[in-house]
Amino acid sequence: MAVINVSEGRDRGILADLAAATGPALLDLHSDGDHHRSVFTLGGPQTEAGARGLTARAVSLLDITAHQGAHPRIGVVDVVPWVTLVGRPLAEGPLAVSLAERDRFARWAADSLGVPSFLYGPGGRSLPEVRRHAWREAMPDVGPPRPHPTAGAMAVGARGALVAYNLWLAEPDLPTAQAIARSLRGGQLRCLGLRVGDAVQVSCNLIDPWRVGPGAVFDAVASRAGVARAELVGLLPAAVLAAEPAHRWAELDLDPGRTIEARLEQAGLDGGSGG
Repeated sequence: MAVINVSEGRDRGILADLAAATGPALLDLHSDGDHHRSVFTLGGPQTEAGARGLTARAVSLLDITAHQGAHPRIGVVDVVPWVTLVGRPLAEGPLAVSLAERDRFARWAADSLGVPSFLYGPGGRSLPEVRRHAWREAMPDVGPPRPHPTAGAMAVGARGALVAYNLWLAEPDLPTAQAIARSLRGGQLRCLGLRVGDAVQVSCNLIDPWRVGPGAVFDAVASRAGVARAELVGLLPAAVLAAEPAHRWAELDLDPGRTIEARLEQAGLDGGSGG
């Protein structure tokens, strides 16, 4: 699988164009106008072709120099993680496969598009470290030593599954959201406090969602401030959904139709590696 984060979340015509460029690999598209960002989840045997098609089209259409949005970014195709679920349900092959896909994709982007890549994953830097150090203490691992003039750069990684999850606070108090994010941030949870339009949000990545799932994160935030609503970004593994009581699914913005397995089945695909 690949879960590609693109710095465009507002223009529906462009988003439709980008979705078409993924071919049959697209399992899910989640867009956010305030973040000005979209998450394309790709799976199956055409994942690599779909990732290349999406990236090439985004580089041709988008300009990072004109981009304004709540979410941090370094390029128009901002983050490209190649995902494996080793040791978990829906096992998709060894991590070595995702590392090879990561490296092959970064070399293709450099050679075909002239876009540099910062690599992250096991044995190297993390994605937050890429964001902190890119173009300052760190130069790209692959590609030109300078940003592409309109596409910027990419963070290309290999990782296990994570769940992207946002919680809106009932009161639009940004310092409170930022304080909550700091208090929760740790090895199994990455958090940012962000202003999104007239609201504020605690934006989370659940790094090991089998241990710290959406319900635990919701409750941790709710114990510190009122929560207006929750939002699942993209898909999650079925086992993570099953670990939450069914009576809480609506409150947590979870649904059986938004699992990786359900979307693979809908697309006529199995859980094999395929990216």
